[in-house]
Amino acid sequence: MTTTFNTSPIGVALIGAGMIAKTHVAALSDAHDRVRLETIVSRHPERAVYLAELYAGTAPRFTSDLSSVTDNPDVQMVIVATPPSVRIELIETLAKAGKHILLEKPVARTMDESVQVVEICERAGVTLGMLFQHRMRATSKAAARYVASGELGSLGHVEISVPLWREQSYYDELGRGTYARDGGGVLMTQAIHTIDLALSLTGPVASVQAMTATTPLHQMEAEDFAVAGLRFASGAVGSLVASTATFPHGRESIALHFERGSLHLDKDTLTVSWRDGRTVVDSPDDWNANDTGPTVVRHEWHQGVIEDFADAIRSGQAPMVTGREALVSHGLIAAIEESSRAGRPVEMQR
Repeated sequence: MTTTFNTSPIGVALIGAGMIAKTHVAALSDAHDRVRLETIVSRHPERAVYLAELYAGTAPRFTSDLSSVTDNPDVQMVIVATPPSVRIELIETLAKAGKHILLEKPVARTMDESVQVVEICERAGVTLGMLFQHRMRATSKAAARYVASGELGSLGHVEISVPLWREQSYYDELGRGTYARDGGGVLMTQAIHTIDLALSLTGPVASVQAMTATTPLHQMEAEDFAVAGLRFASGAVGSLVASTATFPHGRESIALHFERGSLHLDKDTLTVSWRDGRTVVDSPDDWNANDTGPTVVRHEWHQGVIEDFADAIRSGQAPMVTGREALVSHGLIAAIEESSRAGRPVEMQR
């Protein structure tokens, strides 16, 4: 007997109309065969109405009233793109209303809050997914296939690099770069994407020794620089360097050195260098290397995550990155921060 699923578009609400909202609306527009944007919730809905111009379907409703989402049976899925400081109560309300939730990173400000968010959704029986869109890059998928095949052999050395630049004006926005609103600095707000992608390829970290700091180049509460030595559960060792004080803006990259070759992954290129002299270069992603600002310009990767999440809701399967899986990245960030504060290695919890 063949099981069939309802293929009509899933009703979606977007909560939060900040700088990432344009990317979400464009992604939802191009995913029209799977999702339908019903509502955009913003503290100032009158300032968000311009987003309707980016949506190809019927214009969504703009409101500040959360009950227009929780009480609307046409909304099954909610994208939460608010600062993490307002997550717990919001997610509790949505989960109680039976709404499936796709979260912009991070899950929450702290590890304890993140676990709380995951458990709220698990108790309510709703699906919780994370918008770690870097996993949707064609080069990331190709790298995952290489690693899964085992043909490169055992992993020995890992290099994770996030060399970014942010002007002081970026941190002048109220609450940005603070623990109260964002939960941290470069690790939680920028590097978490590369950390998630890297850990999906390497497996878990066993121990960390780290230093974090705020450079003289920024006035902010949290860190704009982090460096960590990593020892992986597999026995491999590696390093993580992340910064928003690197000018000019560089390219995030992951290098994995295996016994039979090395894999180098950045925004638009995957290079596999085999020990026998072969080199394979895969560059299917047409990313503009001049895109250096804090705003996400293209939306295809977000679209891929949204489509995957909608399919997960229909099928009852897990999405690409679940909320519980996202706790792995949060746990590493928490360990880096603890190691920096304590000035000693920190063992990861199993």
